[in-house]
Amino acid sequence: MNWIEEIKNNVATLDELKQFVTINEDEETALSMVIEQHPMSITRYYLSLIDPHNPHDPVRKMIVPSIEELQMEGSYDTSGEASNTVMPGLQHKYGSTALIISTNRCAAYCRFCFRKRMVGLPNREVISTFLDAISYIRQHKEITNVLITGGDSLILPTDTLKVFLEELATIDHLDYIRFGSRIPVVFPQRIIEDRELQDIFSHFTRHHKQVYVVTHFNHPNEFTPASELAVEILKKCGIVINNQTVLFRGVNDQPNILASLMRNLVRNGINPYYVFQCRPVKRVKSHFQVPIAEGYSIVEKAKSQLDGHAKRFKYIMSHKTGKIEIVGIMGDDIILKYHQAKDASLMGKLFKRKLNPEAGWLDELHDTYRPIIKNNLNRHSSTHWQSSL
Repeated sequence: MNWIEEIKNNVATLDELKQFVTINEDEETALSMVIEQHPMSITRYYLSLIDPHNPHDPVRKMIVPSIEELQMEGSYDTSGEASNTVMPGLQHKYGSTALIISTNRCAAYCRFCFRKRMVGLPNREVISTFLDAISYIRQHKEITNVLITGGDSLILPTDTLKVFLEELATIDHLDYIRFGSRIPVVFPQRIIEDRELQDIFSHFTRHHKQVYVVTHFNHPNEFTPASELAVEILKKCGIVINNQTVLFRGVNDQPNILASLMRNLVRNGINPYYVFQCRPVKRVKSHFQVPIAEGYSIVEKAKSQLDGHAKRFKYIMSHKTGKIEIVGIMGDDIILKYHQAKDASLMGKLFKRKLNPEAGWLDELHDTYRPIIKNNLNRHSSTHWQSSL
Protein backbone atom coordinates (compact mmCIF):
# COMPACT_ATOMS: atom_id res chain seq x y z
CA MET A 1 0.00 0.00 0.00
CA ASN A 2 1.51 3.35 -1.04
CA TRP A 3 1.08 6.54 0.94
CA ILE A 4 -1.89 7.74 -1.14
CA GLU A 5 -3.83 4.57 -0.38
CA GLU A 6 -2.63 4.48 3.21
CA ILE A 7 -4.01 7.94 4.01
CA LYS A 8 -7.43 6.71 2.87
CA ASN A 9 -7.21 4.13 5.65
CA ASN A 10 -7.10 6.74 8.42
CA VAL A 11 -9.10 6.17 11.60
CA ALA A 12 -12.08 8.52 11.40
CA THR A 13 -14.85 6.92 13.48
CA LEU A 14 -15.18 6.05 17.15
CA ASP A 15 -15.72 2.38 16.31
CA GLU A 16 -12.39 2.33 14.52
CA LEU A 17 -10.71 4.29 17.30
CA LYS A 18 -11.84 1.80 19.96
CA GLN A 19 -9.61 -0.80 18.32
CA PHE A 20 -6.61 1.26 19.45
CA VAL A 21 -7.57 3.01 22.69
CA THR A 22 -10.06 2.47 25.48
CA ILE A 23 -13.13 4.71 25.43
CA ASN A 24 -15.78 4.27 28.11
CA GLU A 25 -19.49 4.51 27.39
CA ASP A 26 -19.90 7.84 29.19
CA GLU A 27 -17.27 9.41 26.93
CA GLU A 28 -18.64 8.01 23.71
CA THR A 29 -21.76 10.18 23.45
CA ALA A 30 -19.81 13.36 24.20
CA LEU A 31 -17.05 12.43 21.74
CA SER A 32 -19.64 11.88 19.03
CA MET A 33 -20.78 15.47 19.57
CA VAL A 34 -17.19 16.71 19.33
CA ILE A 35 -16.49 14.83 16.10
CA GLU A 36 -19.66 16.21 14.52
CA GLN A 37 -18.23 19.71 14.95
CA HIS A 38 -14.54 18.98 14.35
CA PRO A 39 -13.78 15.78 12.41
CA MET A 40 -11.36 13.13 13.57
CA SER A 41 -8.76 11.68 11.21
CA ILE A 42 -5.68 9.88 12.50
CA THR A 43 -3.00 7.99 10.60
CA ARG A 44 -2.52 4.45 11.81
CA TYR A 45 1.20 5.20 12.07
CA TYR A 46 0.60 8.02 14.56
CA LEU A 47 -1.90 5.93 16.52
CA SER A 48 0.82 3.30 16.94
CA LEU A 49 2.79 5.80 19.07
CA ILE A 50 0.07 5.86 21.76
CA ASP A 51 0.33 3.69 24.85
CA PRO A 52 -3.23 2.24 24.89
CA HIS A 53 -3.02 1.59 28.62
CA ASN A 54 -2.15 5.17 29.53
CA PRO A 55 -5.15 7.54 29.45
CA HIS A 56 -2.72 10.45 29.90
CA ASP A 57 -0.43 9.49 27.02
CA PRO A 58 0.84 12.77 25.45
CA VAL A 59 0.34 11.62 21.86
CA ARG A 60 -3.19 10.53 22.70
CA LYS A 61 -3.93 13.94 24.17
CA MET A 62 -2.81 15.67 20.98
CA ILE A 63 -4.74 13.52 18.49
CA VAL A 64 -7.68 11.74 20.18
CA PRO A 65 -10.82 13.86 20.73
CA SER A 66 -11.74 14.61 24.34
CA ILE A 67 -14.87 15.81 26.10
CA GLU A 68 -12.96 18.95 27.06
CA GLU A 69 -13.41 20.10 23.47
CA LEU A 70 -17.02 20.88 24.36
CA GLN A 71 -15.75 23.93 26.29
CA MET A 72 -16.22 27.02 24.13
CA GLU A 73 -14.07 29.60 25.94
CA GLY A 74 -11.87 31.51 23.51
CA SER A 75 -12.00 32.49 19.84
CA TYR A 76 -11.75 30.72 16.49
CA ASP A 77 -9.50 33.46 15.11
CA THR A 78 -7.03 34.40 17.82
CA SER A 79 -4.42 35.97 15.53
CA GLY A 80 -6.65 38.15 13.37
CA GLU A 81 -6.31 36.06 10.23
CA ALA A 82 -9.59 37.32 8.79
CA SER A 83 -8.41 40.93 8.93
CA ASN A 84 -5.15 40.05 7.13
CA THR A 85 -6.76 38.14 4.25
CA VAL A 86 -6.28 40.00 0.96
CA MET A 87 -8.05 37.34 -1.13
CA PRO A 88 -9.39 33.87 -0.32
CA GLY A 89 -6.44 31.78 0.79
CA LEU A 90 -3.85 34.59 0.82
CA GLN A 91 -2.85 36.49 3.96
CA HIS A 92 -0.42 39.40 4.18
CA LYS A 93 0.01 40.33 7.84
CA TYR A 94 3.75 41.08 7.88
CA GLY A 95 5.30 43.09 5.06
CA SER A 96 7.96 40.54 4.11
CA THR A 97 5.79 37.41 4.26
CA ALA A 98 2.85 36.17 2.20
CA LEU A 99 0.93 33.22 3.64
CA ILE A 100 -0.98 30.86 1.36
CA ILE A 101 -3.62 28.57 2.85
CA SER A 102 -3.27 25.82 0.29
CA THR A 103 -5.69 23.25 1.70
CA ASN A 104 -8.09 22.57 4.57
CA ARG A 105 -6.87 18.97 4.86
CA CYS A 106 -4.20 17.36 7.03
CA ALA A 107 -2.76 13.88 7.29
CA ALA A 108 -4.11 13.88 10.86
CA TYR A 109 -6.39 16.35 12.63
CA CYS A 110 -4.63 17.52 15.77
CA ARG A 111 -7.04 18.42 18.56
CA PHE A 112 -5.07 21.57 19.44
CA CYS A 113 -5.24 23.08 15.94
CA PHE A 114 -5.50 26.88 15.96
CA ARG A 115 -7.38 26.69 12.64
CA LYS A 116 -10.10 24.38 14.00
CA ARG A 117 -12.59 26.72 12.34
CA MET A 118 -11.57 25.40 8.93
CA VAL A 119 -9.51 22.20 9.04
CA GLY A 120 -11.47 19.27 7.69
CA LEU A 121 -14.55 21.46 7.21
CA PRO A 122 -16.11 23.12 4.15
CA ASN A 123 -14.93 26.74 4.02
CA ARG A 124 -13.90 29.57 1.73
CA GLU A 125 -10.51 30.28 3.28
CA VAL A 126 -8.47 28.02 1.01
CA ILE A 127 -6.72 29.42 -2.05
CA SER A 128 -8.98 29.10 -5.10
CA THR A 129 -6.90 30.67 -7.86
CA PHE A 130 -3.19 30.24 -7.27
CA LEU A 131 -2.29 32.47 -10.20
CA ASP A 132 -4.13 35.39 -8.59
CA ALA A 133 -1.98 34.90 -5.48
CA ILE A 134 1.14 34.80 -7.66
CA SER A 135 0.09 38.07 -9.29
CA TYR A 136 -0.38 39.72 -5.88
CA ILE A 137 3.01 38.51 -4.65
CA ARG A 138 4.69 39.65 -7.85
CA GLN A 139 3.25 43.16 -7.42
CA HIS A 140 4.33 43.44 -3.76
CA LYS A 141 8.11 43.56 -3.92
CA GLU A 142 8.42 43.93 -0.15
CA ILE A 143 7.50 40.23 0.07
CA THR A 144 10.72 38.22 0.45
CA ASN A 145 9.25 34.83 1.34
CA VAL A 146 6.10 32.77 0.97
CA LEU A 147 4.74 30.35 3.57
CA ILE A 148 2.57 27.61 2.04
CA THR A 149 0.45 26.12 4.79
CA GLY A 150 -3.08 24.89 5.46
CA GLY A 151 -4.23 22.46 6.77
CA ASP A 152 -1.02 20.68 5.85
CA SER A 153 0.63 21.78 2.63
CA LEU A 154 2.51 18.50 2.10
CA ILE A 155 -0.74 16.51 1.92
CA LEU A 156 -1.31 18.11 -1.48
CA PRO A 157 -0.61 16.03 -4.62
CA THR A 158 3.00 16.13 -5.69
CA ASP A 159 2.06 17.65 -9.06
CA THR A 160 0.34 20.54 -7.26
CA LEU A 161 3.39 21.21 -5.12
CA LYS A 162 5.52 21.21 -8.27
CA VAL A 163 3.28 23.86 -9.87
CA PHE A 164 3.47 26.02 -6.74
CA LEU A 165 7.26 25.90 -6.76
CA GLU A 166 7.56 26.50 -10.51
CA GLU A 167 5.37 29.60 -10.35
CA LEU A 168 7.09 31.02 -7.28
CA ALA A 169 10.50 30.44 -8.88
CA THR A 170 9.67 33.14 -11.45
CA ILE A 171 9.43 35.89 -8.79
CA ASP A 172 12.86 37.46 -8.45
CA HIS A 173 12.27 39.28 -5.16
CA LEU A 174 11.49 36.07 -3.26
CA ASP A 175 14.47 34.79 -1.30
CA TYR A 176 13.01 31.49 -0.11
CA ILE A 177 9.85 29.34 0.14
CA ARG A 178 8.48 27.71 3.30
CA PHE A 179 6.14 24.76 3.68
CA GLY A 180 4.30 24.42 7.00
CA SER A 181 3.77 20.72 7.66
CA ARG A 182 3.32 18.16 10.41
CA ILE A 183 3.72 15.32 7.89
CA PRO A 184 7.22 14.36 9.18
CA VAL A 185 5.62 13.80 12.59
CA VAL A 186 2.27 12.17 11.88
CA PHE A 187 2.81 10.54 8.47
CA PRO A 188 6.50 10.31 7.49
CA GLN A 189 5.69 7.67 4.87
CA ARG A 190 4.47 10.44 2.57
CA ILE A 191 8.05 11.77 2.36
CA ILE A 192 9.88 8.44 2.55
CA GLU A 193 7.94 6.80 -0.30
CA ASP A 194 7.58 9.68 -2.76
CA ARG A 195 10.76 9.81 -4.86
CA GLU A 196 9.18 12.30 -7.25
CA LEU A 197 8.64 14.80 -4.41
CA GLN A 198 12.23 14.28 -3.28
CA ASP A 199 13.50 14.96 -6.81
CA ILE A 200 11.36 18.12 -7.11
CA PHE A 201 12.64 19.49 -3.79
CA SER A 202 16.24 18.68 -4.67
CA HIS A 203 16.02 20.31 -8.08
CA PHE A 204 14.25 23.44 -6.82
CA THR A 205 16.64 24.02 -3.92
CA ARG A 206 19.68 23.40 -6.11
CA HIS A 207 18.64 25.51 -9.09
CA HIS A 208 16.08 28.06 -7.88
CA LYS A 209 15.40 29.10 -4.29
CA GLN A 210 16.02 27.74 -0.82
CA VAL A 211 13.16 25.63 0.53
CA TYR A 212 12.37 25.42 4.23
CA VAL A 213 10.03 22.98 5.94
CA VAL A 214 8.60 24.27 9.20
CA THR A 215 7.46 21.24 11.11
CA HIS A 216 5.88 20.66 14.49
CA PHE A 217 7.35 18.10 16.89
CA ASN A 218 5.83 18.60 20.36
CA HIS A 219 7.03 15.60 22.36
CA PRO A 220 10.07 13.27 22.39
CA ASN A 221 7.76 10.29 21.75
CA GLU A 222 7.14 11.65 18.25
CA PHE A 223 10.72 10.82 17.26
CA THR A 224 10.81 7.36 15.69
CA PRO A 225 13.04 5.68 13.08
CA ALA A 226 10.43 6.63 10.45
CA SER A 227 10.14 10.31 11.44
CA GLU A 228 13.94 10.61 11.67
CA LEU A 229 14.31 9.02 8.23
CA ALA A 230 11.82 11.51 6.75
CA VAL A 231 13.82 14.36 8.26
CA GLU A 232 17.09 12.94 6.92
CA ILE A 233 15.59 12.64 3.41
CA LEU A 234 14.43 16.26 3.47
CA LYS A 235 17.88 17.39 4.55
CA LYS A 236 19.48 15.41 1.71
CA CYS A 237 17.16 17.30 -0.65
CA GLY A 238 18.83 20.51 0.55
CA ILE A 239 15.86 21.57 2.68
CA VAL A 240 16.41 23.44 5.93
CA ILE A 241 14.06 22.23 8.68
CA ASN A 242 12.84 24.46 11.48
CA ASN A 243 10.54 23.34 14.27
CA GLN A 244 7.72 25.20 15.96
CA THR A 245 6.65 23.63 19.24
CA VAL A 246 3.58 24.71 21.19
CA LEU A 247 3.60 24.53 24.97
CA PHE A 248 0.70 22.26 25.91
CA ARG A 249 -0.76 21.29 29.26
CA GLY A 250 -0.30 17.57 29.84
CA VAL A 251 2.00 17.14 26.82
CA ASN A 252 5.29 19.03 27.20
CA ASP A 253 4.72 21.32 30.20
CA GLN A 254 7.53 19.72 32.22
CA PRO A 255 11.05 21.21 31.88
CA ASN A 256 12.74 17.84 31.43
CA ILE A 257 10.30 16.84 28.65
CA LEU A 258 10.72 20.15 26.84
CA ALA A 259 14.51 19.90 27.17
CA SER A 260 14.48 16.32 25.85
CA LEU A 261 12.39 17.47 22.88
CA MET A 262 14.91 20.19 22.02
CA ARG A 263 17.83 17.77 22.27
CA ASN A 264 16.03 15.39 19.90
CA LEU A 265 15.57 18.23 17.44
CA VAL A 266 19.22 19.28 17.31
CA ARG A 267 20.36 15.65 17.30
CA ASN A 268 18.41 15.25 14.06
CA GLY A 269 19.61 18.51 12.52
CA ILE A 270 16.33 20.39 13.06
CA ASN A 271 16.54 24.00 14.20
CA PRO A 272 14.50 24.82 17.33
CA TYR A 273 12.70 27.91 16.04
CA TYR A 274 9.82 28.87 18.33
CA VAL A 275 8.06 27.60 21.41
CA PHE A 276 4.60 29.09 21.04
CA GLN A 277 2.26 30.02 23.83
CA CYS A 278 -0.91 28.00 23.19
CA ARG A 279 -3.50 30.26 21.57
CA PRO A 280 -6.87 30.77 23.29
CA VAL A 281 -8.79 28.86 20.63
CA LYS A 282 -12.33 27.62 21.25
CA ARG A 283 -12.30 23.95 22.27
CA VAL A 284 -8.53 24.22 22.89
CA LYS A 285 -7.80 26.95 25.45
CA SER A 286 -9.40 25.39 28.51
CA HIS A 287 -7.44 22.14 28.53
CA PHE A 288 -4.27 22.85 26.56
CA GLN A 289 -3.21 26.37 27.55
CA VAL A 290 -0.61 26.93 30.27
CA PRO A 291 -0.56 30.41 31.95
CA ILE A 292 2.20 32.62 30.56
CA ALA A 293 4.00 33.04 33.89
CA GLU A 294 4.08 29.28 34.42
CA GLY A 295 5.11 28.76 30.81
CA TYR A 296 8.01 31.18 31.19
CA SER A 297 9.24 29.26 34.24
CA ILE A 298 9.00 25.94 32.36
CA VAL A 299 10.87 27.33 29.36
CA GLU A 300 13.69 28.82 31.47
CA LYS A 301 14.11 25.63 33.50
CA ALA A 302 14.27 23.66 30.26
CA LYS A 303 16.86 26.07 28.83
CA SER A 304 19.02 25.59 31.92
CA GLN A 305 19.42 21.94 30.84
CA LEU A 306 20.40 22.78 27.26
CA ASP A 307 23.42 23.91 25.26
CA GLY A 308 23.45 26.96 23.01
CA HIS A 309 22.10 25.31 19.86
CA ALA A 310 19.26 23.55 21.66
CA LYS A 311 18.07 26.67 23.49
CA ARG A 312 18.16 29.23 20.69
CA PHE A 313 14.36 29.13 20.27
CA LYS A 314 12.18 32.04 21.37
CA TYR A 315 9.10 31.76 23.58
CA ILE A 316 6.49 33.50 21.44
CA MET A 317 2.84 34.56 21.56
CA SER A 318 1.27 34.89 18.10
CA HIS A 319 -1.10 37.75 18.85
CA LYS A 320 -3.31 39.62 16.38
CA THR A 321 -0.88 42.57 16.64
CA GLY A 322 2.20 40.45 15.96
CA LYS A 323 4.59 37.81 17.26
CA ILE A 324 5.42 38.84 20.82
CA GLU A 325 8.46 37.38 22.53
CA ILE A 326 8.06 36.63 26.23
CA VAL A 327 11.40 37.99 27.38
CA GLY A 328 11.31 37.75 31.17
CA ILE A 329 9.71 38.48 34.51
CA MET A 330 10.97 41.26 36.79
CA GLY A 331 9.17 41.67 40.08
CA ASP A 332 5.49 42.23 39.35
CA ASP A 333 6.03 42.84 35.63
CA ILE A 334 6.33 40.59 32.62
CA ILE A 335 8.69 41.93 29.94
CA LEU A 336 7.61 41.51 26.31
CA LYS A 337 9.01 42.39 22.88
CA TYR A 338 7.55 42.63 19.39
CA HIS A 339 9.61 40.06 17.49
CA GLN A 340 7.36 40.71 14.47
CA ALA A 341 4.51 43.20 14.14
CA LYS A 342 1.63 44.03 11.85
CA ASP A 343 2.41 47.69 12.54
CA ALA A 344 6.06 47.93 11.47
CA SER A 345 6.71 50.78 13.91
CA LEU A 346 6.27 48.33 16.81
CA MET A 347 8.98 45.98 15.54
CA GLY A 348 11.57 45.37 18.24
CA LYS A 349 9.65 47.42 20.81
CA LEU A 350 10.03 46.34 24.43
CA PHE A 351 7.08 46.78 26.76
CA LYS A 352 5.74 45.36 29.97
CA ARG A 353 2.50 44.28 31.54
CA LYS A 354 1.40 43.68 35.10
CA LEU A 355 2.06 40.05 35.93
CA ASN A 356 -1.11 38.01 36.29
CA PRO A 357 -0.30 34.41 37.27
CA GLU A 358 -3.51 33.16 35.63
CA ALA A 359 -3.20 35.05 32.33
CA GLY A 360 -2.71 32.95 29.22
CA TRP A 361 -2.75 35.70 26.59
CA LEU A 362 -1.74 39.34 26.11
CA ASP A 363 -5.35 40.52 26.36
CA GLU A 364 -5.49 39.16 29.91
CA LEU A 365 -2.47 41.18 31.04
CA HIS A 366 -3.05 44.76 32.18
CA ASP A 367 -0.97 47.81 31.36
CA THR A 368 1.65 48.73 33.95
CA TYR A 369 1.41 52.41 34.90
CA ARG A 370 3.94 54.46 36.83
CA PRO A 371 3.12 57.85 38.42
CA ILE A 372 5.53 60.65 37.50
CA ILE A 373 5.26 63.82 39.63
CA LYS A 374 6.62 66.94 37.92
CA ASN A 375 7.31 68.83 41.14
CA ASN A 376 7.14 66.81 44.30
CA LEU A 377 7.65 69.97 46.38
CA ASN A 378 4.25 71.24 45.32
CA ARG A 379 1.53 69.11 46.86
CA HIS A 380 -0.98 70.52 44.39
CA SER A 381 1.12 69.83 41.31
CA SER A 382 -0.50 67.77 38.60
CA THR A 383 0.30 64.08 38.39
CA HIS A 384 1.10 62.63 34.98
CA TRP A 385 0.72 58.97 34.10
CA GLN A 386 2.90 57.21 31.64
CA SER A 387 2.10 53.84 30.19
CA SER A 388 4.87 51.39 29.53
CA LEU A 389 3.49 50.85 26.06
